[in-house]
Amino acid sequence: MAKATILLLLVLAAAAAMATTGESRVPLRRSRFLMMQLGADPHYCSKKTAAVCLAPGSPGPTSCGGQCVDTATSGDHCGGCNKACKHGRTCCGGRCVDLLSDGGNCRSCFNQCSNKCTYGFCDYAI
Repeated sequence: MAKATILLLLVLAAAAAMATTGESRVPLRRSRFLMMQLGADPHYCSKKTAAVCLAPGSPGPTSCGGQCVDTATSGDHCGGCNKACKHGRTCCGGRCVDLLSDGGNCRSCFNQCSNKCTYGFCDYAI
């Protein structure tokens, strides 16, 4: 019994010594509410400036709502921020087009037809 008590006291002493040194302490996460009370921006990690969007490897050169987007191809930001294409339309070069009937964008962006685009086929059944 005495050996178990001594062992327990040694373990407690070692734990207390580690707690006072604070070497391997995990930082506590703070809530958005507490961050706002301290004056910090709660969305700091998701807002991107225009300079960040121009960096190599960025998804696009335009900053829309804190996200880097390519307004030439983005269906949610076609031609500018928050200009979403309607259902069934695709963003090609900053314009919302219907790939099934647009003669300048038949089946894919910038695929031009000589006469007419029908159901995504150039000059279908002429």
